[in-house]
Amino acid sequence: MTRIVPLRDDDPALMELLREARSAGDVPLVVDGRRPASHLAAAVDAASHADLEGPDGSDRIGWASLTSGSSGPPRIVLRSHASWASSFAAVAGLLGGGETVALPAPASSSLTLFSLAHALDGGPRAVLDGGAADCFHGTPEALRRLLESGAASGIRSALVGGSHLDPALRARAEAEGMRVTAYYGAAELSFVAVDHGDGLVPFPGVELSVRDGELWVRSPYVARGYAGAPGPLRRDGAWATVGDRAELVRAADGGERVRLLGRADGAILSASATIVPDEVEAALRSVPGVRDAVVFGLPTGRVGALVAALVEPDGSLPSLATLRAAAAERLAPAHRPRRWYAAELPRTAAGKPARAEAVRRVLDGEVRPIEH
Repeated sequence: MTRIVPLRDDDPALMELLREARSAGDVPLVVDGRRPASHLAAAVDAASHADLEGPDGSDRIGWASLTSGSSGPPRIVLRSHASWASSFAAVAGLLGGGETVALPAPASSSLTLFSLAHALDGGPRAVLDGGAADCFHGTPEALRRLLESGAASGIRSALVGGSHLDPALRARAEAEGMRVTAYYGAAELSFVAVDHGDGLVPFPGVELSVRDGELWVRSPYVARGYAGAPGPLRRDGAWATVGDRAELVRAADGGERVRLLGRADGAILSASATIVPDEVEAALRSVPGVRDAVVFGLPTGRVGALVAALVEPDGSLPSLATLRAAAAERLAPAHRPRRWYAAELPRTAAGKPARAEAVRRVLDGEVRPIEH
């Protein structure tokens, strides 16, 4: 009988344990060993009650992964092995045929677990301990740290996902000799679109559609669903969405590109305007001295919410006047933050900004506003 096998991401024998579980026909669930024991127990219990067989037995569950928890508590995503394996050839091409891939994010993140599954099927050998590799698969923050450490000289290609890749960071990596491919995806959808430097286009095998501002995909890489708590994955026949907002724009070459506008349920309603945090965050990341930013709404009875920004300095923090002036240059009045905070951003294990935790720290007074 197929069963869920929980494995800790900090186990030094993880790769062998994954291989054994797969060979036995079991479903590995890699959990973050740093989480409280109660969280791990709840995840394992939820997974143990999941239906692991497909409707006709041909689409049985092969992998269970935890979402990153960047905007709330994690949930367990269930998928067939084929939903990942069918993209291995395309990913190998993006990695340029490399033999080893550096994976800085923990194995409990779906981003890294995908690469471990690929390695077990003959893909690039996984390097989890910071050792030498000729490829990289990780978040923009992990890429930044790699470049700052001076250890990037052997990396020939980088596959970067999980959050926005700043053009300056891409240029810096390319100056080091890397071929950089950014991508948009989700734990539930896997790879959706790739960006070679001129905008997002559909990942091989994926069709995209924008309906009422919401991005839908038709793809062989979509997960089956969840174990335990429900999540944002919705289906309409062969199409699926996780609620991300997007638009299709015409590029200079005449083709279409996907422009992401953030998750619909993350929009800020302020007076008569609807503000998409991702758009404001992208503008703030272009301000000298701002390394990264999280934008959110502060509740107020008068206008619905005030736009607020928690910025992570890159070196010395710009003054409040500088930040306000930069926002005025880049953003429409309703989109400009009215409250500013500064601190190192909390991040998920995979390196993505932990939005819910960042907002909690502000609301609980752990991060003070910028006053001058």
